[in-house]
Amino acid sequence: MKKLVFLFLIGISTTISAQEKQAEIQWMDFETLEASLKLEPKPVFIYFYADWCVYCKKMEKHAFRNSEIQKILANDYYSVKMNAESTDSINFDGKVYINEQAKTQRRGTHQIPLILASRKNQKFSLPALLVLDENFRIKKRSFEYLTSEKLKELITD
Repeated sequence: MKKLVFLFLIGISTTISAQEKQAEIQWMDFETLEASLKLEPKPVFIYFYADWCVYCKKMEKHAFRNSEIQKILANDYYSVKMNAESTDSINFDGKVYINEQAKTQRRGTHQIPLILASRKNQKFSLPALLVLDENFRIKKRSFEYLTSEKLKELITD
């Protein structure tokens, strides 16, 4: 009987572990996003960060590891994660985007976050989180550290 209970518990823990892995956020880049949107339109979540951003690291350690948030982002969105200081050229929607500021600044910001996450009369800041509809129109934006609860509010209607 003890062996049967033991095997049952192992089976349940393996099933739970597999379900948790299925909910992991599948971060993609902009080129993959463009191809995915053409195949199947779906809302988009974009997270701009930088390696030096303390709040970004804290969100990655806590909010993005929350199983509810992972499940929502994995199932309901295409999720893009981009280092705002990337120096990579990015082809998106028939145009090439670059980090022009990197030529003159130590920590220049790439064109894509500047275009998508700019605010009138305010300096670009991180973390920057955007929720877009399936037509790539911005629905919600946030420019601050979000707890798990606040991030869940941002990504749910």
